[in-house]
Formats: sequence, structure tokens, C-alpha cells
Amino acid sequence: MVPTSQRVLIVDDDRLVADTLSLIFEKGGFDSLACYSAEQALEHARDFHPHLLLCDVAMPGRDGIALVNDISQEFPSCRFLVLTGFYGNLHRVRQCADRIPMPVGIFTKPCQPADLLREANAMLVNA
Repeated sequence: MVPTSQRVLIVDDDRLVADTLSLIFEKGGFDSLACYSAEQALEHARDFHPHLLLCDVAMPGRDGIALVNDISQEFPSCRFLVLTGFYGNLHRVRQCADRIPMPVGIFTKPCQPADLLREANAMLVNA
């Protein structure tokens, strides 16, 4: 189990998804904060100082890959998990993720909460 000092910033434009993921991570022992846009996430990240960013790829305005780029520059030790509901996007998402200096975990929606928690724990233990 990960210590509660580990903070995960969850970003999805679907409020139900973001709030549900936040609850899942809180029950998994994390401190979590849900945001509903990349812009909102950038604002809150500066106060929250996330250890892990979990975000949707396809969002209105700034997408999840752009957000990962921004967060990786401001918080170089942050780890990243991205979610996509579009299987046709996987190749592009993988290409973009390969350009990020930190490893980026990629999951397709829907995914099992236990798989997300397992990957998050593994990424943070090896941080």
C-alpha cells in the first residue's frame, strides 16, 4: 500500500469519471484531487504538487498529452498515466508518450481500477 503522502492529480472532462477515479485512488491510500480540464489541472498542480498525474487524452481545449508535457516541465519527478477511450488513438498516444522524458503508462477506457492502482503503485515505488 502506498503512503497517504503520495498525491495523484486526476484530470478528465467527464466529471463522473474524474470524481470516481479520485474516490478509487483515495480508497487505495492516495491523496487525490480531481480536475475537469487541463487548464484547471495546471492551476491546481502548482499548489497540490502531484507525484502522479492521471489524465484523459481527449479533452476539449488542451489535451492530455499537452498537459503531460507541461506538468513534466514544471514537476520533473511527477509520474504519468494517461487514459484514452479511442483505440484508434493508441498509436499516436504512444508516439507522443515516447517523447516525454519520463515513462508514461497508457490505459484504454474502460479499465479495471485494480490495474490503475497496481500501475500507479509500481510507478511510485520505482520513483
